[in-house]
Amino acid sequence: MGSSFDDFLSEEGILEECEAGALKDVLALQIKAAMCELGLNKVQMARRMHTSRAQLDRLLDPGNTSVTLHTMQRAAAVLGKRVRLDLVDTSTKPV
Repeated sequence: MGSSFDDFLSEEGILEECEAGALKDVLALQIKAAMCELGLNKVQMARRMHTSRAQLDRLLDPGNTSVTLHTMQRAAAVLGKRVRLDLVDTSTKPV
C-alpha cells in the first residue's frame, strides 16, 4: 500500500518501456491530428517529408518506439510545428 504505479512498473523492470510507449502514443496522435487539420493523407505527408510511406507508418505506429529524433523533427516541420523535449527531475516524488 502507498506505492505509486510508477514504483510498481519500476519494480517489474518495465517503467522505461511503458514511458517510451506512452510518449510515442502521444506523438503519433499529435501528428495524425495535425495531418487531419491540414488535410494531408499519408502519401502526401511522406512525400513532403521526403521519405517512404513505410517510414511514415513506423512513425505513426504507437508500438514502434525506435523512431529517430530526426524523423520526428522532419514530420513536425512539414506540419508547421517543432518537437520540444524536456528533462524532468525524478529525484522528487509527486505528492
